[in-house]
Amino acid sequence: MIKRLNLLIIALICFFPKFVYPVESLKVAVLPFGVDGSQEFSYLSDNVSSAIKTHLQKDGAVIADLSVVSDLMEGYNSEDIDLIKDIGIKSGADYVIWGKLKWSDEQFVIYANAVESFKDKPLHPFFVKGDSIENLPIKVKELSDKISMKIFKKEKVAKISIAGNKRIETDAIKRIISIKPGEVYLTKALTQDLKNVYAMGYFEDIRIETEDGPEGKNVIFRVTEKPTIKKIDFSGNLVYDDEELLKNINITTGAILNVFKIRSNITRLEVLYKEKHYHNAEITYKVNSIGNNQADLEFVIKEGKKVSIKAITFQGNRTYSVKQLKKIIKTKKKGFFSFLTSSGNLNRDDLSQDAARITAFYHNNGFIMARVSEPQIEYKGNWIYITIKIDEGSQYKVGKVDIEGDFVLPKESLMKMLKISNETFFNRGVLREDVLGLTDLYSNYGYAFADISPSINHKPDKLIVDVTYVISKREIVYFEKIIIRGNLKTRDKVIRRELPVYEQGLYSGTKLKRGERNLNRLDYFEDIKFSTSKGSANDKMLLKVDVTEKQTGELSFGGGYSSQESVFAIASIVQRNLFGQGRFLSFKTEMGSQTTSFILSLTEPWMFDIPLSAGINLYNWDRSYDTYDSDTKGGGFTLSYPVFDYTRAFFSYALDESDISNFDFDVSDSMYDLKGKNVTSSATTGIRYDSRDKAFNATQGGNHSITFQYAGLGGSVGFGKVELESGLYYPLFWKFVGFFHAKTGFVWRNSGGDLPDYERFYLGGINSLRGFEWDDLSPKEINRFGYESEIGGNKFVQFNIECLFPLIKDSGFMGLIFYDTGDVYKEGENIQMDNLRESVGFGFRWYSPMGPLRLEYGKILNPEEDESNGRWEFTMGSAF
Repeated sequence: MIKRLNLLIIALICFFPKFVYPVESLKVAVLPFGVDGSQEFSYLSDNVSSAIKTHLQKDGAVIADLSVVSDLMEGYNSEDIDLIKDIGIKSGADYVIWGKLKWSDEQFVIYANAVESFKDKPLHPFFVKGDSIENLPIKVKELSDKISMKIFKKEKVAKISIAGNKRIETDAIKRIISIKPGEVYLTKALTQDLKNVYAMGYFEDIRIETEDGPEGKNVIFRVTEKPTIKKIDFSGNLVYDDEELLKNINITTGAILNVFKIRSNITRLEVLYKEKHYHNAEITYKVNSIGNNQADLEFVIKEGKKVSIKAITFQGNRTYSVKQLKKIIKTKKKGFFSFLTSSGNLNRDDLSQDAARITAFYHNNGFIMARVSEPQIEYKGNWIYITIKIDEGSQYKVGKVDIEGDFVLPKESLMKMLKISNETFFNRGVLREDVLGLTDLYSNYGYAFADISPSINHKPDKLIVDVTYVISKREIVYFEKIIIRGNLKTRDKVIRRELPVYEQGLYSGTKLKRGERNLNRLDYFEDIKFSTSKGSANDKMLLKVDVTEKQTGELSFGGGYSSQESVFAIASIVQRNLFGQGRFLSFKTEMGSQTTSFILSLTEPWMFDIPLSAGINLYNWDRSYDTYDSDTKGGGFTLSYPVFDYTRAFFSYALDESDISNFDFDVSDSMYDLKGKNVTSSATTGIRYDSRDKAFNATQGGNHSITFQYAGLGGSVGFGKVELESGLYYPLFWKFVGFFHAKTGFVWRNSGGDLPDYERFYLGGINSLRGFEWDDLSPKEINRFGYESEIGGNKFVQFNIECLFPLIKDSGFMGLIFYDTGDVYKEGENIQMDNLRESVGFGFRWYSPMGPLRLEYGKILNPEEDESNGRWEFTMGSAF
């Protein structure tokens, strides 16, 4: 019990402090309190006195030292007022406090008295009651507060009132006010409360009034509310219209006019103008009162002129010129074509990254200690001056290169992989490539958590850097389970068969990347995410494949104009993922001035659950050539199978019948002899390599093929044809992509068979040599009617070089420039590479929902007498 009471007394001292405010210094003598009742509580005499001393000290009192009156204290009697006053006088105390604690049936009363030592004034009695010993600390504090109020002549707050508010609720204001009824009236506390109420932002004026009442001070907060906003206007704005500015502020009509919020929104508008590079824009505001406690708010804007970068200065660069460094950074000073290139605009994110780009450039060229400071920006009028300070340091060469640790291949093989060995100067970029290369290699052996740490040892005396790759392969990891989520339509097996990794198989980072690429090429999903997590053991891993499916069925109608077909119309029904099993079904019809076609095709990509692709197709193709018409009906099938990475071998068979009719006088003799029906039974075989990252808008990869077609397996038509084609996409710089394309072919007539002109080769038009008339490049001969006719060639060469770049990236609108060259040769004529026909030009491409749309202009270089200089061409629905 004694220990518990001591703890209660300590809690009283520690957890009930009061703020100390400047008061007149008083010295107080606190005498021991007597205890009446149970003897077990007699020890509380000193504890109660000690607690009262502590509270009075916190209120600013000085406690008198009673040891100087020890002789008087020996005769201390709580009933002897003269002796008590004498103790106060001799100890120098202004007040003397004493009392008694009385106990009765678990209840207590504490009586206290206070008397002024130097004045003949009556006693000041105090008392408090309690019903259990646990309440003793609280009641002692209450008694101390009463004594403090009296001796320091403090007043209590009796009541707090709010006046003048109309819209703002009284309770909302009172919640902000910290001082409460019953507390000591303190001017400092009221001053802080006035600030708190004003910070609410709802009032123009606040005054605090007080009235004396029988129970203490009545405090009145008298407020004058701010007006509400009826209308928000802008003036002086030309760069942004009012609607755009309203979207970027969070003040609305009907809101209370809050100065702090207005200033915050001015900052918002200033940021908006800086985004358009108006760094000198000045924005203020006006409040126009319209009565009825309402006002119009007007933002007054002085936009100033657009601020541009005038100069970019480098300091400290010794090895590299300013011209070299400016090529590295994205930030540019204002140039002549700034309205197109945005040069001169300040983008702080780009500028911060420019410092990192320069640092990386130096680090990749041996300057391993190079430091680049944060660019300094200086505004002078309508111009910006940027200074970038560089501390190059010394240039280090590559010293000894070594590998230590766990090897999955002979050390000699691993050393051959390291590119840093081929560098003269130390290059951090190449170092990172080596780490990634080794990490990928080890992951392909199942070491998913292999640690590749390059140890770099600088030798300043020799200016060389020794590099040691320390390898810890850790445990080998297996795929415990592959979890596929999000596929509501596509069956699991369609996704799994595109993954080159398997459950219980070794982990492989390269195969994971390949699997993600395979799924993207299916074009069944809007989003594909691969994630891995630990399995049931350290050597097991879970692979999670999350997909978001897209619509794979398309019903499209369209039409347009092309330089080949003039006016045309197309309609198609396509399902690229039939029944969720990856089957491809399509029906397409096209009607134009020269061609009417109907094509139905079905492809099963994984027949017998192996990667054997099988397809069938039926077609009816009615085409008007320049000198004859051909109506072809037929069908066929195709089989293909992967033989190497990205490579498929294929075989197809087709059987069709063509009805040749409606000859012009300039038809070739060979076609005139084919008047009527001609049956073609042909087989085609070949191999195709396709590593493009996307079927359309490819940015990298290749598409190469070689095919051989043999016609004469029955029917009247007999020929052999070989075609070779190669296309390569290669990233150039920025978003530019280079496309290099070459194609050649040979055709010959088989003994006893016919070779129709439409199976020969022609060049010209948007799909071969642009600028030339469609299929206009062809050998010619004089026919039986004495007219010159185009007979087609038995061999040709074609080369195309393109540079593609985005104009509107999000919509897939591309621009391009190109160079085309090639020619067609008749039988017995040799290919002459030094005398090819050539054209150059530019164009636009848009991969629209209806298919690829192309508009391109080709200009013929050195046109012949009967050729135009160039021409525009347009097409939609076919890919180059």
